Amino acid sequence: MSFDEKVDGLFTAAEAGEACVPTGVQPLAVLRRRRALVLALNAATYAGLVGLFAHLLAYNGFSFLDGLLLLAFCLSTPWTILGFWNALIGLWLLHGPGDARHSVYPYAGKASDEASVTARIAVVMALRNEDPGRAFARLRSMREDVERSGAGGHFAWFVLSDTNRDDIAAAEEALFRAWRAEAGSRVHYRRRSDNAGFKAGNIRDFVERNGDDYDLMLVLDADSLLGAATILRMVRIMQANPMLGILQSLVVGMPSHSPFARIFQFGMRHGMRSYTMGASWWAGDCGPYWGHNALIRIAPFKAHCALPVLPGDGPLSGHVLSHDQIEAVLMRRGGYEVRVLPEETESFEENPPHLTEFTRRDLRWCQGNMQYWRLLFMPGLLPMSRFQIAWAILMYVGACAWIAFMILAALKVFDVEPTDAPFPAGLGLALFVITFLMSLAPKIAGLTDVLLRAGERRRYGGTAKLLGGALMEFLFSMLLGPVVALRIAIFMVGLTFGRTVTWEAQARDAERLSWRTALAGLWPQFLFGSMLGGMLYAFAPGAMIWAVPVLIGLLGAVPFAVLTSQPALGRWLVRRGLCATPEEAAAPDFG
Repeated sequence: MSFDEKVDGLFTAAEAGEACVPTGVQPLAVLRRRRALVLALNAATYAGLVGLFAHLLAYNGFSFLDGLLLLAFCLSTPWTILGFWNALIGLWLLHGPGDARHSVYPYAGKASDEASVTARIAVVMALRNEDPGRAFARLRSMREDVERSGAGGHFAWFVLSDTNRDDIAAAEEALFRAWRAEAGSRVHYRRRSDNAGFKAGNIRDFVERNGDDYDLMLVLDADSLLGAATILRMVRIMQANPMLGILQSLVVGMPSHSPFARIFQFGMRHGMRSYTMGASWWAGDCGPYWGHNALIRIAPFKAHCALPVLPGDGPLSGHVLSHDQIEAVLMRRGGYEVRVLPEETESFEENPPHLTEFTRRDLRWCQGNMQYWRLLFMPGLLPMSRFQIAWAILMYVGACAWIAFMILAALKVFDVEPTDAPFPAGLGLALFVITFLMSLAPKIAGLTDVLLRAGERRRYGGTAKLLGGALMEFLFSMLLGPVVALRIAIFMVGLTFGRTVTWEAQARDAERLSWRTALAGLWPQFLFGSMLGGMLYAFAPGAMIWAVPVLIGLLGAVPFAVLTSQPALGRWLVRRGLCATPEEAAAPDFG
């Protein structure tokens, strides 16, 4: 019996002719049952963990500080719990009875691999001060791959530039002229004089000017790379499902010689597949859009997805920075589905090459997600869409709450009254182990998924290299977590005082991070770790064992950043095949 059949058996069977999602591939009642189950699982788990923690706090009375600790725990835990259940459900769907494709993405089954391409597709790459040589090379290779497929006549290729540096703009224009002379009239270049609305404004400008000439657009970032087979599969799915508004591909990291990017995306690769499969099972027609490597139906996007300009002053006003999720919920409000295709295909991106660039990107997303507070109650949104907006906010609120929890826990040493009641250390250890293992669930599920498939193990270089890379990535994540969380917490405090981010090109090349640069960006982590460790050592040395993983990450942030940026370490990992993704051994040939 499949997972769906087991779930449906808990409820009354749906009647024939019931309401379906816009594409007609799933009854709404099925998705409601799935969401009810996931809500129940998460609520029960959440109640159990919060109740257990409240019991631990109350062993010697319950103070105001205990209340703050409980609040911080309540805010920092939901992401862990949902990640656990998404991963567990996804792993079951991938390896349990039943067909995950039919259960999770039945819309894909309506598309034949032999169907003719009839749609008019615009491939649009948005640039701002990026390396033009690299960006144009990727776009050209994608075009050549599509041309070889025989469907090239249905595609037009657009470079949409927001570049404000004259030297880079001149290079873009020269590369375009050479490409146009070679490829003909189906390649285009447009440069805006300003970047009003940032990337979303750039895409909106294209839609307003050129959108009526095309049915679909494939949105790319400067680091995007997709194979023709993936593009054409997505086009055929969109053709077969006229009410599918956005189809997001599962984006994976490209092979990298940067040790930071290499290790990070190795862990992401494992965690994403089972997590995304589980999340897609219940999110259904209200799926995510990640802003790139996605195919969009232009007419409803133009009609329904214009972003509001938030009134007022300050960092949470003006144009929406994190445009993608808001465009997704607006598309769904307009009556069209938003889906993610939870398959590993030739859909690639690059990840930041070092810790400084990683946190800079994260802060830009943080500010954009905090703007969502003002969009949460937009009229006409589906309940699932409101949940997605709230969840995007909670992602960064949770990181901030985790730092607050550490500070409050350290202050707890001054708030303990003498008592004869022994502390329930066994329950405390159990809570720590449970929450820790739950936080690792997406990685464990993804690793299990690979280990259960002999062909996948071989693609990763064998079991030994796979497990060696997984151990290295686990240590990497343990060190990275507190560093990033503290940076987010500091930034969120700064937002209340008007601090903002700038929107510039990302660093993408592997480069050594100097000790001076690392210290300039990470001294707050070292200072916070020193203060936290010193306080615990002086007043509660017994608690040091619980804080060691966090303290190592904070105190070692600077050497960690420098080491994981070293090209020499990247070359060493490449030579030994550690933290390698399958594409490193068999790189796709895009021409």
